[in-house]
Parts: sequence; structure tokens; C-alpha cells
Amino acid sequence: MEKKPSSAKTMAVLPYETPRLRDHYLVGKKLGQGQFGTTYLCTHKVSGEQYACKSIPKRKLLCKEDYEDVWREIQIMHHLSEHPNVVRIQGTYEDAVFVHLVMELCAGGELFDRIIQKGHYSEREAVKLIKTIVGVVEACHSLGVMHRDLKPENFLFDSSSDDAQMKATDFGLSVFYRPGQTFSDVVGSPYYVAPEILCKRYGPEADVWSAGVILYILLSGVPPFWAETEPGIFRHILQGKPDFQSDPWPSLSESAKDLVSKMLEKDPKKRISAHEVLCHPWINDDNVAPDKPLDSAVLSRLKQFSAMNKVKKMALRVIAERLSEEEIGGLKELFKMIDTDNSGTITFEELKEGLKRVGSDLMESEIKSLMDAADIDQSGTIDYGEFLAATLHMNKTEREENLLAAFSYFDKDGSGYITIDELQQACKEFGLGDVNLDVMSEIDLDNDGRIDYGEFVAMMKQGDGGFGSGRTTRGNLNFNIADAFQVNDSS
Repeated sequence: MEKKPSSAKTMAVLPYETPRLRDHYLVGKKLGQGQFGTTYLCTHKVSGEQYACKSIPKRKLLCKEDYEDVWREIQIMHHLSEHPNVVRIQGTYEDAVFVHLVMELCAGGELFDRIIQKGHYSEREAVKLIKTIVGVVEACHSLGVMHRDLKPENFLFDSSSDDAQMKATDFGLSVFYRPGQTFSDVVGSPYYVAPEILCKRYGPEADVWSAGVILYILLSGVPPFWAETEPGIFRHILQGKPDFQSDPWPSLSESAKDLVSKMLEKDPKKRISAHEVLCHPWINDDNVAPDKPLDSAVLSRLKQFSAMNKVKKMALRVIAERLSEEEIGGLKELFKMIDTDNSGTITFEELKEGLKRVGSDLMESEIKSLMDAADIDQSGTIDYGEFLAATLHMNKTEREENLLAAFSYFDKDGSGYITIDELQQACKEFGLGDVNLDVMSEIDLDNDGRIDYGEFVAMMKQGDGGFGSGRTTRGNLNFNIADAFQVNDSS
């Protein structure tokens, strides 16, 4: 599709106005340069905390699609923000000239530089690194995101120490996708691009290929497909085979070679999936494969939500409704993935089909339990608000302004306390039955018959689904909910 030029002066990336970046941060030295943006060191004026700020000049955004790409990058970073191996986004700012993405600072440099420095890694060291890389890929796929530009330059270390944590960055080419959806735009970096991308018909399996190229480089110090020119590299990717004869391959384990071969399988339908990589014996040196993905993404949140009491579920619904579009954009895409008839609600059949499509083999009774967990008002369907409430990550719900807003929703008379009558009124508004008095007594820690703000915050921050989780009748799902939403890489 031809890109249409836009009047850049009148366009904005963000759907709202922001404060000026320099009112809050001191911008320091340049840290790096990308295709679109330049990254600077910046320091928060109040806290003194240091961050990285990626500044994208709007003059480089030549058409509407370029603006949409930056907006999608911001949404995807928020969508993946709780993953320990993804660079966390701190805030977004926009002025007439730039869009600024303030992110966690990773001061330990790129994986690329460490490979250059070391030459190549031992198998044990390579296992640790590839486990992190493919763990990120699996997390992306389970949340309906394809990275599309995996390479050692896009993995940063949080410090210069040998045991530093590695984090994925640069989601500028990433997209949301649905199971079975294929893409045709050729994106990525020459050495790491999958053959099906060059053939202009691909899906998330392409990320596994790129991770396989990284693993080959970690173990040998050279790329598996190499030539002097880009066309030569692409020809080798499409026609050549990885070299396992030259040093150091004869001295490496058969298990390592087996995994690399399966990740660099040219046919994406036969290629190993991200989850299967994590289950491979070479990754699991004790030969016991994990029975579930490391990051259970949406379904781990649904399981947590199912164990919450009514008050916490209602509070999450209130918080979900006030979050910004950039924070919930990813969950919106996931909802659309399941809501196949675009009705705005997910029916039992849609949930069943959605789970089946992503490779889940749950029994109907298990899917029913899952449905009941998210269907707050027991209408028989899951609406968008319920889906958001059930799948929000806790780091968004524990921010002070969100907790205050939720507390104020219940505290109708502004007395600073929530009474049982106010809780019953809220239940009525949400179409729920009466609040269980046992739940009230568990939240009301000082037994004065009302809930103050401190008690409310304690409930919201309590792990394992919050107070009263042992008393819910719908919450204790006896099946492994964690696998059900995993987007099957081979779909």
C-alpha cells in the first residue's frame, strides 16, 4: 500500500497533550543513535534518577503510517512493561518538534559489544543468554506481539558486571498480530531476517529464526548466513545451510547443534516454537522440560483475578476505565483477537474458539470456569471493561493516583471511609449481588465497621488475588490456566 504524505506540522503522535520534557528532566550526553531517534541520558529533576530518553524528530515522520508506528511502539512497550527482561517505559512526552520516550537506563552496553569482546561464548554462558532472549520472544507472542527486529544490538545489559541482567529494547518494528495472520512488509536486519520475510509471507515464527541466528553467533562468533553484499546474504538465507563443520562446531554438543538446526529450519511450519525452545534438553540441563511457559501472560493474570473478592474486582474495573490509551492499547488488541464478530463482548463460543486457535486443549468445564472468573456482572459474556480489569498488570493498579480514584469511587460521600452501604451501592451499579460480610471484615483490619484508605490500599496490594480469596466460590480454578492463552508460534 502506498504511503500518503501528511502535513507533519499539524499531526501529533499522542492523542493528548503532555508537559514539556525539560520541565521534568535534565537532558545529558548522547548514548546512541538509531534509524529514527537519538537516545540521551536524562536525569529526573526531583528524584535524581537516571533514565534513557529516545528522542524522535517529527520531521523524520513523513506520513501517517510513520506516526502510527511510533504510537504502536509506545503501546507495545507499555503492554510488555512488566517483563523483567524488557526495558521499562517510564513516560512519553511530545512537543512541536520531537516525541520523547523516557525509559529505564541500561548502562551495561549491548550484547553485540560483548560478543565482539569475547569472540564467542561457552555453551553454559550461551544457554543463559538464549534463555533470556527466547523468554522475551515467548512473552511477546503470548501477548500477541511480534518483535520483528531481534538482533544482539537490541539487547542491553543493566550494568557492566558479568552477572548483569539483559533486557530487550527497540520495539520500533514490532506489531500486534492475531493467530494465523500473515504479514508481507519486508523488515528487520540483513543477517537476522527469516527466509519467509524475504518471501513476503510470514508470522511470529520469524522471531524464532532471528533468535536462532543469535544463538549460532553466540556459540561460534560468526553469523550462519554471510556474504559481502546484502543480496548475497539474502540469497544464502534462502538457499544455504548453516555450517556445522568448521571450528568450533565439532567440539560443541550434539544437543546444541540440534537446537540451532531446529530454530534455523527454513519452513516456518516445521520450525520449533519459542516455548519448545525453552523446553529443549540443551536449555534444560536437568532434562526436565517446563510443563508451562515461563511467562504465562494473560492467563496468569486471569487466574489471579479469578481469586479476588468482589471489592477488588470492582476497583480494578474503575482503574481500567481511567487508564490512558497507550497503557491499555495492547490489551485492546488482545480483546479484538478473541472477539471475532467485533460485537464488543466475548461469548463462551468465542473464548472456546479463541483458545482452540492458539493451541489450547482445555475442557469445556475449564473454559466455563475461566469465563465465570472474568464475567464480573454474570451477564454470560465478557465485555471490554471486564477483560481490561481481569488482564491489567498489577504495576498499573498500584499507582497512587489510580488507588485514590478507585477509593473515591466507593467513598460516595467523601467521608474518607467506605461503609458497607457504599459497597452495596457500588455492587448495585456494577450489577453484582450483595457484598459478603466476611469480605468486609477481612478488609476492615481494625474492625470499626468501615474501610479507611490504608485498609483499602492494603487489600489492593495484597498478593494472591487479595483478601477473601480463600472464600470465593468461583475463583479456585483447578486447571492450569497458564497455558491457555499462549499464542501458538506455529499457528
